Amino acid sequence: MTGFEPPAPRLPPRLRGPLTAVLVTGPSMVPTLRHGDALLVRRGGRAVRPGDIVVAVFRSRPDLLVVKRAVRPVEGGWWVCGDNALGTDDSGTYGVADVLGRVVARYWPRPRRFSDRRV
Repeated sequence: MTGFEPPAPRLPPRLRGPLTAVLVTGPSMVPTLRHGDALLVRRGGRAVRPGDIVVAVFRSRPDLLVVKRAVRPVEGGWWVCGDNALGTDDSGTYGVADVLGRVVARYWPRPRRFSDRRV
């Protein structure tokens, strides 16, 4: 035994508490969300429905925390896609995602509430 242990895989921070702030990075949700938008994410509450904007982790990439649109439930998880078809890596690339929470509001730079209606 050499005493060397490979480093554990780095996992993204999980949502803590019922409401968590999340910052959008990248263009995958343009035009709905933009790089730098600050979001309020709710863990729990009502069940996720197709069309909801969610924070998720791909099963094939547990180190990658993403903001995407829930499309349909599959294999005990969700098929998720970005709104920007030209600039997104989503379930088409990484497969099924596990949803950690649902986006309920954007509080910076332009406050906007994401209600039960489609956005």
